[in-house]
Amino acid sequence: MLVGVAQQGGPVYPVNQPRPVSVPPPVDAQQRTRRVEAVPGTAFGIVHLEVPPATSGLAVGGLIAGIASIVVSFVVLCFGLVGAQEGWGAWAAGAFTVLAVSAGVAGVALGILARRQIRQVAPASSMRFQGKGLASAGLVCGIVGLAIALLAFLAAVGLQVAA
Repeated sequence: MLVGVAQQGGPVYPVNQPRPVSVPPPVDAQQRTRRVEAVPGTAFGIVHLEVPPATSGLAVGGLIAGIASIVVSFVVLCFGLVGAQEGWGAWAAGAFTVLAVSAGVAGVALGILARRQIRQVAPASSMRFQGKGLASAGLVCGIVGLAIALLAFLAAVGLQVAA
């Protein structure tokens, strides 16, 4: 194999082989320039980059906790109905009610905190958050999960007492 001669310290490429092409960064890159300010007395400038908004982690966590609260509250309902005749339904439903209420309270709290975080006005150069819909959905799911869990537990206790 013949090897080409490096000129002025450049890389050496095999003869009759295509040279690698350097690809410029994409035009739609993450960091876009907002403005450039010249530094007086120099050939340099200060570049201010546009910071894209990020989805709030609190909003995502609130939605996950709210959905978990609804799912566990249906488990409360199922255990309350199935175990009412044997006498263990209210005990099992009560144990899962604690979990459902904890997840519901977490969903409501994280939803409220996320809405506050998203609503804050931040300077253009700092991090901004989005996800108001996720935060609202987490808040609503947490409230619904709390309501279903408490009603299911009361139904389980009522069925066990009646049996």
